[in-house]
Amino acid sequence: MTARPRKPAVFSPDDPNVVVTAAKEEPLIDLLAQSEAEATQLPAVASATKARWRFPWRKILFGALGGLISLGVGLAVTKLIEDLFARFEALGWLALALAGAALLALLAIAARELAALSRLAKIDHLRERATQTLVSDNRAEGQAILRELLAIENQLPHLARSRAKLEAHFSEIIDGADLIRLAERELMAPLDREARQLVSNAAKRVSIVTAVSPRAVIDIFFVLITALGLARKLALLYGGRPGTFGLLRLMRHVIAHLTITGGMAAGDTLIQQMIGHGLAAKLSARLGEGVLNGLLTARLGLAAIEVTRPLPFAALPRPTLTEVAGGVIKSAEKTDAEG
Repeated sequence: MTARPRKPAVFSPDDPNVVVTAAKEEPLIDLLAQSEAEATQLPAVASATKARWRFPWRKILFGALGGLISLGVGLAVTKLIEDLFARFEALGWLALALAGAALLALLAIAARELAALSRLAKIDHLRERATQTLVSDNRAEGQAILRELLAIENQLPHLARSRAKLEAHFSEIIDGADLIRLAERELMAPLDREARQLVSNAAKRVSIVTAVSPRAVIDIFFVLITALGLARKLALLYGGRPGTFGLLRLMRHVIAHLTITGGMAAGDTLIQQMIGHGLAAKLSARLGEGVLNGLLTARLGLAAIEVTRPLPFAALPRPTLTEVAGGVIKSAEKTDAEG
């Protein structure tokens, strides 16, 4: 038999049977850990779902416009050189030499950008192959991935001991999945520690600057510059070395990763929970805004780690928002208490 719902009643504050207890205040660090645990339960969109193929009209448009601009610039330079030759031959030869130097520099920059894009694509492909090898347990594929990974990380001197240890056990391990896990423990563990520190420092810097800056335009500009710099540092840390176009491509992948994994929704849940638990009452308005900006920067940094890391997280735990952004909240509470 189900119990009937209790009807509304009126109580007097002077009634001795009425006991009023104060609401328990949870530390902001506990709120952060709680929101992170709930964020892991958000349903993720399957990244393997293939989108419907569409004719690349946008690429054709930008390619055609770029070609027309290049032809226009080439004709203008050619006409300038011909006019200089007609007026004074020495000036014509000087203009021709300058045009040749500019063309050589442009080709060098284009080659460097293409090489940077190729490195980023290689890291993406290597991570996908490693994910598949963890499932298939193919030893030959695991050894091939290990050779490519050692070639990528060969330019990092502080990983020399880890590379030597990994090469010593190269032929002793039979399972391909174990090879991937061993490579992750030996090569990725020190890089992951540095990556966590980079994200934590960036989050603290954003929280402090946006808390004291007088205008929102400065906040947006600083957060954008910090996000680009953080993505570049993480890519350099893991061996990506992106150029200008590579950095833009990397940021697009980071935003796509946040969208696919529900990172934006997790960030919104975090903000709503912290505000709902009285963040505005615990911190000043500007300081609370700085903390939220720092937390969102940390969320972006965690996505950048996932994108720039050449191996998936299998043997090592993923860095959490509590780890990289806990210092932001602690420093904010300390600053607010001192203020």
